[in-house]
Amino acid sequence: MSTSSPTDVARAVAPEAVSGSLRHVEVVAGVIRDARGRVLLARRTEGRDLAGLWEFPGGKHEPGESAEGALARELHEELGIDVDIGAPLINVPQRYPDKRLRLDVRSIAAWRGHARGLEGQALVWVPPQKLGSYAMPPADRPVVAALLQPAHYLVTPPPQEGDAGWLARLERALANGVRRVQLRAPGLDTQRWHSLASQAAALCRHAGADVLVNGDSALALELGIGLHLPARMLHGLSERPVPPGVSLAASCHDVDDLLAAEALACDFAVLGTLKPTPSHPGVEGIGWGGFAGMRERVSLPIYAIGGLGPGDVDEARAHGAQGIAAIRGLWPST
Repeated sequence: MSTSSPTDVARAVAPEAVSGSLRHVEVVAGVIRDARGRVLLARRTEGRDLAGLWEFPGGKHEPGESAEGALARELHEELGIDVDIGAPLINVPQRYPDKRLRLDVRSIAAWRGHARGLEGQALVWVPPQKLGSYAMPPADRPVVAALLQPAHYLVTPPPQEGDAGWLARLERALANGVRRVQLRAPGLDTQRWHSLASQAAALCRHAGADVLVNGDSALALELGIGLHLPARMLHGLSERPVPPGVSLAASCHDVDDLLAAEALACDFAVLGTLKPTPSHPGVEGIGWGGFAGMRERVSLPIYAIGGLGPGDVDEARAHGAQGIAAIRGLWPST
């Protein structure tokens, strides 16, 4: 049995790399479901960092061991189960005061045995919709979002085809599976936009989609929908501008923006631009390395934006993103 539990905050890896003064730590964890669809969490044991917090079970690699082999071994040693490893879910980079951790999370396709805490850790089977009520380490929080929240975030363009055509395209986007929408139409007069946003919000509600409006807290409250803050508004706020339970998001361009969004208790953020786009001429983009380097500084779910479409979700998840946000990439062309 391994000498280090996955409940140990370090979840140390050998060999250990050093970047500046911070260790690099690689971890693999599994999403294990029972026959009722509940998800297994393990609690960090007393006497270790972050004791009492809940996490997805897993552990460290041994030298020369694959991620899949490490996860199968750790779950057998710590829970007494044998598993078939499924698809990757998300790979979360997270900076802690003493290390830089990367949490590679896989779905467990099947498992055999009786799960029990062989290293003294408490276990709990949690209905998916209640995962967010469990206190977790920062690296595990984006995993919950990846399980429960949409991978696509549509940002609407101005209604150049007319209001009726714009609403028809939004309805097609929703029919195509979009379940999170930011209503944004720069340049429209207030009366027209309020009417259009009201109709769009009704379409989103009918489809069961989370809907937010860009930059207008009064309109968000009037329509009973969420609020998306442009980056320019982030640093002038001292408290959350919408009530708890109402979706709040923010556009971010750097670490300071992300930290401000987290301080306001935003539910998620959008970070970019990732690649050059027609809407940002001359902007090179931060690239996936830049995205991951900023992503590790907060525990918010973060969408990548800028030159991306539905086909980029797997790569986005591999760098810690919730998914992709887009205008052209998610807006129906006809």
